[in-house]
Amino acid sequence: MDPLLAFAGLGVGVIVGLTGMGGGALMTPILVLFFGVPPLAAVSSDLAASAVMKPFGGFVHARRGTVNWALVRWLCLGSVPSAFLGVLLMRAIGGGDQVQDVVRTALGVALLLAVVGLLLKAYRGNGSTTGDGPAPIRIRPVPTVLLGALGGLVVGMTSVGSGSLIIVILLALYPALRPGDLVGTDLVQAIPLVFSAALGHALFGDLKLDLAAAVLVGSVPGVLIGARLSSRAPADVVRAALIIVLIASALKLFEVPTGIVLLIVAAATAIAVAAGVRRRGRERTVPQDVDTDDEPSADGAESASGVVPR
Repeated sequence: MDPLLAFAGLGVGVIVGLTGMGGGALMTPILVLFFGVPPLAAVSSDLAASAVMKPFGGFVHARRGTVNWALVRWLCLGSVPSAFLGVLLMRAIGGGDQVQDVVRTALGVALLLAVVGLLLKAYRGNGSTTGDGPAPIRIRPVPTVLLGALGGLVVGMTSVGSGSLIIVILLALYPALRPGDLVGTDLVQAIPLVFSAALGHALFGDLKLDLAAAVLVGSVPGVLIGARLSSRAPADVVRAALIIVLIASALKLFEVPTGIVLLIVAAATAIAVAAGVRRRGRERTVPQDVDTDDEPSADGAESASGVVPR
């Protein structure tokens, strides 16, 4: 087993647990570009690893109560059968390189639009920043099923989108969903979705069990760490992580060189940290609500000597 491959799985696992995204959009390019794995084997093995890895992260979120089960059911109703259909469709098309390029480019644009949406949401101050209490949302079954089916089709065809594309769908349909619930719901719905796509590739593709096992050695503990952080972290921290991973995933889908992606991610991380430090500094300078002694109440005022006025 290649220890570097396990280490890469650890890093991607933390990202998946923290944001719900990054499995296909990050792990598949890593396998192809850094480890020389053939694309079909990389797609199949990544899906198989995700099918085992994501339940661990989903379990952590389920225990913390950051999963909207109604949304999970409606999303899976559309995404699970269409994921298997996506695999069959790609087999029928043949090579399908042009189709995959179009799908990946469209997904990259969707991810960047999701970044804009998250930034606007943070700027307007929508959503809870403390993560307390359930998000008040009204389920929209038909759009949820239809867009879940679209997401499943893309996952089956490209292995990308089980987290990132569904995040975009959830943001579009349910902007009031808290970041922690967004990640938890996305992780749990991805379990049957990824399993369906992995099954299709196992039957028709080039699945490498030894490759998937090496990725799992690092990704399982990584996703547990990331999910624990995500389910407990303040909403602003999770939102910043989502934005950074969305940017990185979109750039990789546009085939931007890895070095440039790392530089942009480093810059975005530095900006997020600086913004967080600045915000905490402002919060410390805001005067807290105190019971002032300058205006004592009629029945609670006491003199310094402790005598209560009659």
